[in-house]
Amino acid sequence: MVDRPDGKKTKERTPKEEKLYPVEKTADPIISQIGDFRRYQLFFCALIFLSKFGTGWHTLGHIFLAAPTELSCGTENVTDACSDECNDLVFDTSVFHSTIITEWNLTCKNKSLASLSQSIVMLGVMFGSMLFGMIADRFGRRPAFLGCCYMQLITGLVVCVSPTYWFYCIARFLVAFATGGTMTTSFVLIMEIIGPKKRELVAVLYQIPFNIGHASLAVFAYFIRTWRWFQFSITIFSVVFIVYLCLVPESPRWLFTTGRVDESIQILEKIAKHNRAPRENIRPEIEAGYRALSARQPAKKGNLLDLFKTPYLRVKTICMANNWLVVCMVYYGTAQYISKLGGDIFLNNLIAAGLGIPGTCLCVVLTKWLGRKITLMLSNSISAVGLILLVFLSESSMWVQVACATLGLFGASITFPNVYLYGGELFPTVVRSNGVGLCSMVGRIGSITAPLICDLANIKPWITPLVFGIFSVLAVIGTIFIPETRGMPLPETLEDGETFGRKQKPQQN
Repeated sequence: MVDRPDGKKTKERTPKEEKLYPVEKTADPIISQIGDFRRYQLFFCALIFLSKFGTGWHTLGHIFLAAPTELSCGTENVTDACSDECNDLVFDTSVFHSTIITEWNLTCKNKSLASLSQSIVMLGVMFGSMLFGMIADRFGRRPAFLGCCYMQLITGLVVCVSPTYWFYCIARFLVAFATGGTMTTSFVLIMEIIGPKKRELVAVLYQIPFNIGHASLAVFAYFIRTWRWFQFSITIFSVVFIVYLCLVPESPRWLFTTGRVDESIQILEKIAKHNRAPRENIRPEIEAGYRALSARQPAKKGNLLDLFKTPYLRVKTICMANNWLVVCMVYYGTAQYISKLGGDIFLNNLIAAGLGIPGTCLCVVLTKWLGRKITLMLSNSISAVGLILLVFLSESSMWVQVACATLGLFGASITFPNVYLYGGELFPTVVRSNGVGLCSMVGRIGSITAPLICDLANIKPWITPLVFGIFSVLAVIGTIFIPETRGMPLPETLEDGETFGRKQKPQQN
């Protein structure tokens, strides 16, 4: 009780005590302070997931930027628009008012230039993921992530004012370069603050914003039929990334491992406050954890060549890299091929891309109950069946062809998140980054060649699905030689990597 000025007594108010929820202590010093997956991690994932919409838009925007356009000849008595006698090319602008094809006359002898521009985009994604990955390791996750987000915005706007075809290709390469960096750095940022119990689930669900971005392209294109304004509409969304300056901190794990312990502690204390976790022991436990980390003898580091020095690890590396090659080739190639099948290009792409969302969700269930290996073989088989059926039904109705191609794309949407998960568990710790990086690079080669394979349909419509179908079958066969990793202890050394999968049995939960 306290005395009031009027002489009466009143009950003293005390600050409301914050209810705290203890955190399970594990061998991981970071997760032991903030919890496995609580309120802050949920908010942070939702925030970073926003950047994945742009990756879908910019990597697959080519579907509508270079949408198929009917061509005819306006010269009297000339029916072949590609003949030398035709002096007046007439494009059908009833669906799209302008595309890069109509803008720069990418037809006839120049027809392959449209697909070349998309191959250049995928080349940019490959180099961007590599370079920004190195920047993130050297200078921090936050500056690398913010840098590629804002580079994506600026270069995306530059594409809108491209005066020539080659200027457009260079600008799109730079957009893709930034997009590749976004893919790499956003995934690392999320994985480094999530505990092992939810890491598998989040790693798979991480693909869903990409699927939504892919599907929403059809909506943008339906309402915006001019390619420059279409490009502007899928780029201007990146303005919201300004909030990242205030809301995205540096990875406390990266700060911890690089010796910036005080900064790591400050961020962990803020996260723990949001998660209602105890904060009084964060500093002593993190400092003790860093002393223990510094006292360890450095383990022998591996390199890329170590993946090929021993026979079984070499086989596993080649087979996993082949799966990455196939899924990137089939996913990006089939997505582009669907736009060439005729019919309603907007509805076809909306349905095909939309099925990627349940495909990703299905991957969560299948990898948990069937394991990584069976799921990978099943999803590649689905792609193979859909695409090979398309070979024999290439003269059927448009809807039958779209259904077969969509089945192939659906299988690839299950495969995509699985290869990320499977690859991360397959390679030993000392060469895990090298292994996943190699697979990612091989995958980009698949996405670079995909548009060129799509052009084979100009010779015979069934050639493109046949190539994709054969590669899907080869992926199924190759997966036979990869061991199951579900429930297995992760390999640590090169010796573990060679013996992993031969005699080990799943751990009992």
